[in-house]
Amino acid sequence: MSRCLTERSLDHVVLERGEVANSWKTERWDSLRLLTPNWQSRLPGFGYEGADPDGFRTMPETIAFLERYADAISAPVRAHTQVTSVRPSGDGYVITTSQGDWESATVVLATGACNVPLVPSLAEAVRTTIATLTPFSYRKPKQLENGGVLVVGASATGTQIAEEIQRSGRPVTLAVGEHVRVPRLYRGRDIKWWMDAAGILDERYDEVDDIVRARNVPSLQLAGSPERRTVDLNALTRIGVKLVGRLAGLRDGRAQFSGSLPNLCALADLKMSRLLDRIDEWAKETGVDSEVDPPHRLEPTEVDASPPLFLDLARSGIRTILWATGFRPDFSWLHAPVFDRKGRIRHDGGVVEAPGLYLMGMPFLRRRKSSLIDGASDDARDLSAHLASYLDGAPELPHPGRRNS
Repeated sequence: MSRCLTERSLDHVVLERGEVANSWKTERWDSLRLLTPNWQSRLPGFGYEGADPDGFRTMPETIAFLERYADAISAPVRAHTQVTSVRPSGDGYVITTSQGDWESATVVLATGACNVPLVPSLAEAVRTTIATLTPFSYRKPKQLENGGVLVVGASATGTQIAEEIQRSGRPVTLAVGEHVRVPRLYRGRDIKWWMDAAGILDERYDEVDDIVRARNVPSLQLAGSPERRTVDLNALTRIGVKLVGRLAGLRDGRAQFSGSLPNLCALADLKMSRLLDRIDEWAKETGVDSEVDPPHRLEPTEVDASPPLFLDLARSGIRTILWATGFRPDFSWLHAPVFDRKGRIRHDGGVVEAPGLYLMGMPFLRRRKSSLIDGASDDARDLSAHLASYLDGAPELPHPGRRNS
């Protein structure tokens, strides 16, 4: 967004609570790699220029990439500036920070969707003898006590961490809810290449039947590894991970699981086949079909017909629970009448229901790829155009980004 505003000669400031790439520096586990190939980190006027376009960046590499970008575009970043309040004032907004107040005609909320781990209320029933972690506090298996680990959640985060912990010698039980299964490689190419080339990632928010549902679809069961491995439930069971259904309750040291595991896995397999069918159709229509490997399908997810519904945590040797149950944004500092009854910001493709207020970095904000680094470019271009148009039609306002100390 900063780059797009600069291209439009719009004065602005980027307020950052820590340093550039702060979340990547402080809220990620050590072995994490991006789920998208290097070539897909396409930002306005900037992209990957290394020798491994199909590889997946480590966290240090991701941090360095974002730092280089901020430097290349001379982004006006004010580091270590914690925003504590944004509120309407006259024809603009007053932004209160740890470094003083600002007045601006417009504000872009670019803090993202993953500010706070989403831990279910039943976590309060976990006995004190069992350690609990979230992906924000987990760094590596060595920090865990010896013994079994219950990982709750089987999307990208849960499956990656479950695999890492299991390979460390700590037996893992994975509680599986709704999930999205895809192969890392399909017909010789990365699944992200297919989704990008076939236009799936460019689908717009106003083109889908149920945008609320689309914005709440779990993340793909993907991992970025040098071997380009598919890390799905079958891969996990092959290394010894035990699968149970969605965690439904905790009482007296016993965990209760839903019996819907076979159905959820069958549904994930069905949806994967539909996606691959769509890719196959596109490949045939565009002539790509003859340039790639023939179509194929993964084996169905293998689960017990009657998975266990109860587990005594102590007797099963569970010493740690890791909540990989998702994240939520934190807009506790935004004091504007823009929230619905569920606490979500009301917006139309990132144009918030308040004059001069914009939103970025949320799932399926304007396109299916909106929450990816690669998706920021198109969203920023669209929203910066709307912002510029808004300023052109606005009355005389305080100079954007002017600080009043």
